[in-house]
Amino acid sequence: MKTRVTELLEIEYPVIQGGMAWVADYHLAAAVSEAGGLGIIGAGGAGADFVREQVRLCRGLTDKPFGVNIMLMNPEAEEIARVAAEEGVKAVTTGAGNPGRYMALWKEKGIKVIPVVASVAMARMMERAGADAVVAEGMESGGHIGSTTTFALVPQVADAVKIPVIAAGGIGDGRGFAAAFMLGAEAVQMGTRFVASKEARVHPGYKEKILTAKDIDSEVTGMSHGHPVRQIRNGMTREYLRREKEGASFEELEQMTLGALRRAVVEGDTRRGSLMAGQIAGLVKQELSCAEIISGIVEQGCGLLKGGV
Repeated sequence: MKTRVTELLEIEYPVIQGGMAWVADYHLAAAVSEAGGLGIIGAGGAGADFVREQVRLCRGLTDKPFGVNIMLMNPEAEEIARVAAEEGVKAVTTGAGNPGRYMALWKEKGIKVIPVVASVAMARMMERAGADAVVAEGMESGGHIGSTTTFALVPQVADAVKIPVIAAGGIGDGRGFAAAFMLGAEAVQMGTRFVASKEARVHPGYKEKILTAKDIDSEVTGMSHGHPVRQIRNGMTREYLRREKEGASFEELEQMTLGALRRAVVEGDTRRGSLMAGQIAGLVKQELSCAEIISGIVEQGCGLLKGGV
């Protein structure tokens, strides 16, 4: 299936894996790339040396294109940006900031720059800054979210910019894939669905929480202080929301979440960890390989786009 995104990234299918901190390591990125999508190594809050090692390990597993996601609030974001350039990854996706200061560095190395945006204004800004495409991510997604749904955001971004738009948030099967294309996207990005893949090296307890989630099991913390995060409800989210309602300060609430994502992903603490997952978790019922996920979604989605049922 060819779109401007597959041509831009030299991939077989218009499917990108989200750069989830603590989840998106080189094993998962390589598996997605080998399956024809674009695997992404999530830098998260890691250091530059760790990211360099991950890139090199990924290259040892695949000769297909892959990328790195850089959270621009990371204290080592500048060093990680240089690592991406030096290691010559295919693409960089960015979040939590404006990557404009690194554009020239990446462009010089032929790296495709794809910021994640949650508004039309940010999409336009990124296009002016030289982005090759944007990921329009709706609030249905897991982790840090914006305030607009995918269904509303994607068509408005697609109308506002000339560069390709990649839809993210609430996409977990071929129906979501087809819907994204009907809204004007030329690829999809998925995170939660790939957490439940066989190649995702996350704690079985975390994966099981996604596989057994119901449609109403996710909730958003941090709305009051402007840093909303979607995750599966548990003891930590209940306490957080209680204290948030009581007027606890941002600093107090942040102390509750320090290390919480690692506790969930690595240690399997499903009670006190941050079980970041999108609303689509209720649709994910089976652990599949990345190849099975991608081929199934593309086959179903293309059938629907061609008028099938």
